[in-house]
Amino acid sequence: MNTILSILLVGFLSLESPAPAIPVYVPDSGSAVVAEPATYKIDPVHSEVSFRVRHLVGRVFGTFTDWEGTVVVDPANLTGIDIDVTIRTASIETFNDQRDDHLQTPDFFAVEEFPTMTFKSTRAVQNGDKLAIHGDLTIRGTTKPVVLDARYLGQGPDPWGGERIGFVASTTINRHDFGVSFNQVVDGTGVIGDEVEIEIAIEAVRQ
Repeated sequence: MNTILSILLVGFLSLESPAPAIPVYVPDSGSAVVAEPATYKIDPVHSEVSFRVRHLVGRVFGTFTDWEGTVVVDPANLTGIDIDVTIRTASIETFNDQRDDHLQTPDFFAVEEFPTMTFKSTRAVQNGDKLAIHGDLTIRGTTKPVVLDARYLGQGPDPWGGERIGFVASTTINRHDFGVSFNQVVDGTGVIGDEVEIEIAIEAVRQ
């Protein structure tokens, strides 16, 4: 076979033969890490629900010692936060036994008829690490919408191999909106203020 014929034959065979396969990387759909909301259980030992209300020309501080709840959230998308909290009203603590006994009566929380009060979030608006958390607050069987001014404190590991997340929040309510209307009047002024300042500090453990 002459040289020219050999060249033409090789060229023809190269056109007919399939080209060598070029490896193409196709990502494994299961290998991508997609953040999803996780459930965090509130650690009441390292969390706090407190309130303040005017008394005459001063104010009284109180808290609740028996409560629980969950926070469902993806830290990368705080607007999807879902908070569900239940507080046992009989656990009210103002550091005065006589006052605490009175607060448990029908004049105030009526704990036998309404043993719990609850907060359930409905939506959230984010601005940096700050959140306006809208939700429904139920006290004495009455449910009203409230907005918590909240701040995300971050997340991280704890010494026991868990993961924790933190928030602080506050709001102000009118106690009369929830049927907590007992008062006494001195010189035309109520002894107890109408507005109640509420503060919440949450440290929750991922489940």
